[in-house]
Amino acid sequence: MVLRVFKTRTFARWATRVGVSDAALWKSVDEMRQGLLDADLGGHVVKKRIALPGRGKRGGARTLVATRLAEHWFFLYGFGKNERSDIGGSALKGLQELARDLLGFDEAEIEIALSAGELLELKHGQDQSKESGVRGDS
Repeated sequence: MVLRVFKTRTFARWATRVGVSDAALWKSVDEMRQGLLDADLGGHVVKKRIALPGRGKRGGARTLVATRLAEHWFFLYGFGKNERSDIGGSALKGLQELARDLLGFDEAEIEIALSAGELLELKHGQDQSKESGVRGDS
């Protein structure tokens, strides 16, 4: 099994804006693989807290990840604790549909999404946020 971790283009912009590094995302995947999830939201979407620089996990960010707890992990959405308390309703339903689509991708479809810039792959041990050219929304 080859572990691959991705972030959507929208998630990548948010992560860059708030200072979430690829190393922090890898650490959270390692924790989730050990069963340390904050919530299973159904539809293969899980919530995981991530520390923000200088704030720790408690005052940090919440991320929503599409996964079957196997080889592919897709960071879909992120938000600060101060931005919203949780996600639900139609927004969650939309993320669950996106999770279903992404988790159904074969390797060729993943490569197409990578080429189109819709997905960015995290390489273990590398922080791509500075190299990828992804900028935050102003």
